[in-house]
Amino acid sequence: MADRDPDVSRYVAIRNAFFSGLILVAPLCLTVWVFSKIIDFVGGTFKPLFLVFVPYGLRDRPGLDAVWSILATLIVMALVTLLGYVSRYVFGKFFFSIGDRFIQSIPGVNAVYNTVRQIVNTFSSQSRHMFNKVVLVEFPRKGSWTIGFLTNTVQGEAQSKSGEDVWTIFVPTTPNPTSGFLLMIPRSEVIELDMAVGDGMKMIISGGAVTPAWPHVEPEKPREAK
Repeated sequence: MADRDPDVSRYVAIRNAFFSGLILVAPLCLTVWVFSKIIDFVGGTFKPLFLVFVPYGLRDRPGLDAVWSILATLIVMALVTLLGYVSRYVFGKFFFSIGDRFIQSIPGVNAVYNTVRQIVNTFSSQSRHMFNKVVLVEFPRKGSWTIGFLTNTVQGEAQSKSGEDVWTIFVPTTPNPTSGFLLMIPRSEVIELDMAVGDGMKMIISGGAVTPAWPHVEPEKPREAK
């Protein structure tokens, strides 16, 4: 039995390799077979319409079948692509709305779901672009500092009537940054920070447990070859 063990191991390895290759090839073969059947179906269905535009003298040419096969393949590819767009944008939204309504109907879960969705929307690209810089301001009283985000430096009516050069600051609440306070603070009382907006958001959501590294270290530039 000991002398036959290498043969058995070799047989098992070959068998496993065969089935592994079969698993990889089977979906490809099935796709090619289904695709060819669809092309044959489309070719047989639309070929009479195609022949209407072909002069009678060219309908018996041998190369016409090859041209029609290529055209049928292009038609099938266009239909499959269209189906992909429809399934992605129509059916996807339909099933997403069903799932959303189902989660909203579960007591307790809907509150957590809405909070998480609001946080995700806060981190969307559109919301991130609203925040220009992370700043430090004294709020809600003197001597008490908090993290905020600079949203605007434009001097509109409300800013101009304050009589000072004020910046518009959004101070989010923790751990849910989707709500907060809109402050208009004199520019001289705003301390600009070097941390990224994403790091500022992480610090707020974590309640200060996640603190970005300081001092900020610039990545070392590669040395030029002499």
